[in-house]
Amino acid sequence: MVSQKLCGPEDAARTSETYRVLRVVGRTAAQRRGQEVIKPGWQKASRCEESVFTASLMENDAYDRIGDEPPNYEETSFSGGTTSNGNGTGNGEHRAVRPSVVSAFGHDTLDRVPNIDFYRNAGSVSGNRAVRPSLQELHDVFQKVSVEGSDGTPSDDVESVIPLDNKDGTVRFGWIKGVLVRCMLNIWGVMLFIRLSWVFGQAGWGLGIVVIALSCVVTTVTGLSMSAICTNGVVRGGGAYYLISRSLGPEFGGSIGLIFAFANAVAVAMYVVGFAETVVDLLKENDAIMIDELNDIRIIGCISVVLLLGISVAGMEWEAKAQIGLLIILLVAIANVFVGTGIPASTDKKSKGFFNYDAKIFMENLPPDFRDGETFFSVFAIFFPAATGILAGANISGDLKDPQDALPKGTLLAILITGVTYLGVALSAATVVRDATGNINDTIATGMEMLCNGTNTAACEQGWNFSSCDVNSCKFGSMNNFQVMTMVSGFGPLITAGTFSATLSSALASLVSAPKVFQALCKDNIYTALKFFAKGHGKNNEPIRGYVLTFIIAVAFIIIADLNVIAPIISNFFLASYALINFSCFHASYAKSPGWRPAYRYYNMWLSLFGAVLCCGVMFVINWWAALLTYAIEIFLYVYVTVKKPNVNWGSSTQAVTFVSAVNNALSLTGVEDHVKNFRPQCMVLTGAPKNRPALLDLAHCFTKNYGLCLTYVNAGMEKNQMWLNKKKRKAFYAAVACDSFRQGTEILLQASGLGRLKPNILMMGFKKDWRTADTAGVQSYVGILHDAFDFEYGTVVLRMNQGLDISHIIKAQGEYARTHTRTHARTCIKQKQSEYSSLRASSVTTPQSPQVVVVNERLVSTSTQFQRKQGKGTIDVWWMFDDGGLTLLLPYILTTRKKFKDCKMRIFIAGQPGRVEQDRHEMKSLLEKFRIKYADIHVIDDITQNPNSNSWKMFEDMIEPFRLHEGSKSTTLAEALRKDNPWKISDAELDTFEEKTNLQVRLNELLQENSRAANLIIVSMPIARLGSVSDHLYMAWLDILTKNLPPTMLIRGNHKSVLTFYS
Repeated sequence: MVSQKLCGPEDAARTSETYRVLRVVGRTAAQRRGQEVIKPGWQKASRCEESVFTASLMENDAYDRIGDEPPNYEETSFSGGTTSNGNGTGNGEHRAVRPSVVSAFGHDTLDRVPNIDFYRNAGSVSGNRAVRPSLQELHDVFQKVSVEGSDGTPSDDVESVIPLDNKDGTVRFGWIKGVLVRCMLNIWGVMLFIRLSWVFGQAGWGLGIVVIALSCVVTTVTGLSMSAICTNGVVRGGGAYYLISRSLGPEFGGSIGLIFAFANAVAVAMYVVGFAETVVDLLKENDAIMIDELNDIRIIGCISVVLLLGISVAGMEWEAKAQIGLLIILLVAIANVFVGTGIPASTDKKSKGFFNYDAKIFMENLPPDFRDGETFFSVFAIFFPAATGILAGANISGDLKDPQDALPKGTLLAILITGVTYLGVALSAATVVRDATGNINDTIATGMEMLCNGTNTAACEQGWNFSSCDVNSCKFGSMNNFQVMTMVSGFGPLITAGTFSATLSSALASLVSAPKVFQALCKDNIYTALKFFAKGHGKNNEPIRGYVLTFIIAVAFIIIADLNVIAPIISNFFLASYALINFSCFHASYAKSPGWRPAYRYYNMWLSLFGAVLCCGVMFVINWWAALLTYAIEIFLYVYVTVKKPNVNWGSSTQAVTFVSAVNNALSLTGVEDHVKNFRPQCMVLTGAPKNRPALLDLAHCFTKNYGLCLTYVNAGMEKNQMWLNKKKRKAFYAAVACDSFRQGTEILLQASGLGRLKPNILMMGFKKDWRTADTAGVQSYVGILHDAFDFEYGTVVLRMNQGLDISHIIKAQGEYARTHTRTHARTCIKQKQSEYSSLRASSVTTPQSPQVVVVNERLVSTSTQFQRKQGKGTIDVWWMFDDGGLTLLLPYILTTRKKFKDCKMRIFIAGQPGRVEQDRHEMKSLLEKFRIKYADIHVIDDITQNPNSNSWKMFEDMIEPFRLHEGSKSTTLAEALRKDNPWKISDAELDTFEEKTNLQVRLNELLQENSRAANLIIVSMPIARLGSVSDHLYMAWLDILTKNLPPTMLIRGNHKSVLTFYS
């Protein structure tokens, strides 16, 4: 319920060896006007007491101060070493000293000028987070005291920003060494020297250029999208996973992060197999094969990956030095290819198909010549992994000095340089014919060139006869020899060294990327089972465990020992990652969130969407079943993360779009008139703290479920109560208002709750069981709320349960016990984890109580959770006395559609006239059938007008006796004086006026006792008291006598507008 005062969380010890201050939480406007300045107080506490006491408060989420207590104050430490408050905030905050200072404005003020420290995340490791003066401090002149010299202990906050200095000795890279070099080495991979000539042989240099261009389009668009995302805030380690998860949320990021890390691990195997193939070719040339070609590739691959693992484990500094050396070798090898194509071909090279630059050979190599079942897209699938190195720099974003500047510049420049290089090297390979024998004797006599025809015309015109390749398989030519680049180059061993450099550098980059991405994923604890791999070692926080896991995966795929099999496997995984990066950029732009302010401006949301669609399309064209498998894995992981609901909030664009959609949908509803067929119960439930009246909330949840609007109104601890609702899976909104009285607050809510059509139409509250002992103002306030609900045309529901609804005193006892128990342990520095109080039943016996109180509390707790359990076979009895638009019938029908009430049958009770029982039953049956509402039976009560028996009437008279004036037996003067002094009391004239209505309530209770004593739930039409005619206490007596000594009973009165219809 809405309370007179808004109270905050209980006082708690927060940190050790720090001064404490008091903070006013959630005071009302009226309190603020009269609030005296609170003097600061301080005390010291042992570290062990702080840790245990704070833990108990976090775990005992049932404790909540309620009622009419004075405003509570929360002890808050402004030390940098504060412990978690349980909500993931408030960690590592550094409070500056708060005295007034002479500022830049020339006068004493608590205001502070803008400073970057105010905007840091909690636990930032690049500097202490400063906390600006609160609005209350400035508005109320409510001083806070802090202590200089905070230890500033950082918390393990996943969003902490990166240190800008290098005081701890960690290695940080600039854009050239950290991004440009790394991306170029990763893109210049195994395909450059080993498969590029084969790609152009299959596709021809016409479609070969298309293959390279399509790859560059995908990577360039992705690079632009990535540049926009990574310049929209501080970037930490995690590469594609970090970018996607912070943009689209943990569901998308968690699914693609696992896939991307796995793809990088498999990429290690691909590059190492490429290296091993080159070594095996050398062994074959020198007749030094160890076992056979396949097993030699496996042996060399496994040895190589072990050596690479050693370099990686040694640290990023050693890995970076190795990359520079490999880059130099690779650049020399690339230059060697271009030099070699300009040196006149020797006879040996000509016999192997190389004839320098020749127009006829170029024209012969222009069209495609797909063989062995290859197609354009199968060739593209084999080449595309060569372009996947664009995220090599992003994958180590945590090791960059300035990721926001380095990633766009280094990545896009690397795409440009490598794209041009691939085109140049590929066109150089087009100087080689597709098939050649390698036999220097396969020449044609001079003058016989005119007889040349068939598939090797260009070679024939050069004086070589390779026609035998049409019949028999040849070993040379761009289609048959993977070492074409070695032959074409000026100095073959340099190409071999370049191949080694390209493959090993790419393998090394992937071997570093996979663990880094995986570690970032594990640190966020999205998959709790993988938390083991989050631990880092050394000054650079190296993921040693991740390296070992990547090594195992790589070795498993090295066993395949076939480059053409491994390459397509990872193509789809990388394409899926690129698709989501592009979609992240589009989604963030589409949401138009004010927080989307990328420093990089050269992007377009529609181009990003095109890139995402292109990536998805290419996935299916490359391999449709592999694409389906990739999406199936993504969807499975997405659903898993969604169900688990990791406790993170990164301000994703998904949240922004959800908000925009919600606003648009709410606005669109305002232009549509309400229709009876679309009526949904939207309940405003006066619960106080939701945990205090669980039965009321559970029943409201059954009405609304996922299809209606449920608002609970709380009086304190807004965030804590919303967390409780979420934990209990109660889909409800919450709100609270500052007010001077319960009725005033409810009146405000009745008028202002909701947005447009999304506003409550039913007021739901508990029955005021203590009305006979409560003060007059409390009764008037309660009845006044019912009158207000009728005035504002709300449907009204009042729930009564014999044991009562409010269990706040039990929760309070539980909290007191937990606090006392924890403090006792804290004094001895024993950190004992408090068990979670899942059952409130236990709390009723934790403190010393009389046996009678224990029994009552046990019954109350059992009753309060009644609607959380599945109801057994029984009935819901609906006493539909008055036509209120159908709400009294609709709500119980909705209950019967819920799982908890599916075994309950609905019985209808109506009032009838003597002699018309069958006719009334038939009419009601016809109406229910038209409404399509199932029922078990219809009972017509024809003796409802009889007078109640004497015992029942005596009970009612005893109930109202303390509130009667009895002015009829007194003189006129004395009677007038009594009415003037006690206007709220029940007069004799009033009883006479409403005698028939009073008799009806008493008689109805007798009938309810007679017919519905065994029902699971009773629904009764609520009587209405005419405003200004019926006194509050008489009305409460009607409600009390009507529902007395019954199973759980709901009094319902609709707003007399139809909520049921039989029209289609």
